[in-house]
Amino acid sequence: MEISIDTSSETASIALSESGYATAELTWRAGQNHGAELLPNINHLLGKIDRSTIKGIIVAIGPGSFNGLRVGLATAKGLALSFNAPLVGISTLEVEAYQHALHTVPICPIFNARRGEIAAALFINRGDKWQKLIEEHITKIDELCSRLKGNTVFCGQITEDIASQLSSFLEDEAIIAQGALLMRRAGYLAELGWKRLIKGEVDNPATLQPLYLRKPAITKPKQK
Repeated sequence: MEISIDTSSETASIALSESGYATAELTWRAGQNHGAELLPNINHLLGKIDRSTIKGIIVAIGPGSFNGLRVGLATAKGLALSFNAPLVGISTLEVEAYQHALHTVPICPIFNARRGEIAAALFINRGDKWQKLIEEHITKIDELCSRLKGNTVFCGQITEDIASQLSSFLEDEAIIAQGALLMRRAGYLAELGWKRLIKGEVDNPATLQPLYLRKPAITKPKQK
């Protein structure tokens, strides 16, 4: 079995899966309490499962919340060492996009990076082949739209302002996910992670790092 962990945003999600198929999933509003709530919820999810059956740890590595990603990655590394299980890190934007993989047009996941900027990437499902067309990067809505042609599915952190801008620039070519379809779920993270586990594409717990895309804003203490 595999444990999947996503603490990229204020909404956290974890899943227990068998060969990539989710058998249990828990998604909740963590706010800034990932550190206090993550491990208790993992224990709750595992229940009476035999811990020796855990054969993989999968974690969303960002972009996302600075503190949330640190908690999720540290927990995933600890579990990988504790269970002597391989570790796989997956881009949070890829998880967002994969939830919409049934579409045959490009899928653009968005993370609100604030300061008028977004983190974005572009993926497409061609038959049985899942592909990344544009790497994760920081950009602005107008710059992103200028690179896109034809119908595109937009998902992730779509605020009213972002949705309005997308519709303004792309009109009917912007297919914008709404409601529950915007919620990122660890069950999809489990599917992506399993595909890499069976290929042997695992990460080194000692070197795997969060994908921040830009340095966090840290305020220097005032000089006395």
